[in-house]
Amino acid sequence: MSKQATTISEEGFSATNEIRDFETTIDSNGEEGPDTLETLLAAYGSCYVPALRVGGQQRGVDELGKIQIDTDGELNDDDKLESISFDIQVEADVDDETGEEILERAFELCKVHDALKDSLHADASIDGDAF
Repeated sequence: MSKQATTISEEGFSATNEIRDFETTIDSNGEEGPDTLETLLAAYGSCYVPALRVGGQQRGVDELGKIQIDTDGELNDDDKLESISFDIQVEADVDDETGEEILERAFELCKVHDALKDSLHADASIDGDAF
């Protein structure tokens, strides 16, 4: 099984992404849509939500209720991500020890977290005069 997305840019720095029957616009300048890093941060937080829910269930908290994740990405001098932090709020009453166990398990389950590693570098090829 594989996942697929098609990214098309007619000009400039904005791109339309076709993902199954969905379409989204990402603009590296942040003018016509979220920029690339904002999109990555949103994907990370969105992936972490179900990981938290499953992690909670596996650690004895059947329902976390409402979850809010404020994701912050600190940039370095080259405007590249230097660090990412989550400030997470959940509706359920969770003690500190259980909360830490849930966080740890959620990182193990989160597929975006797993994808943010050096070994996952895209193999690429380029064909000129293609259109």
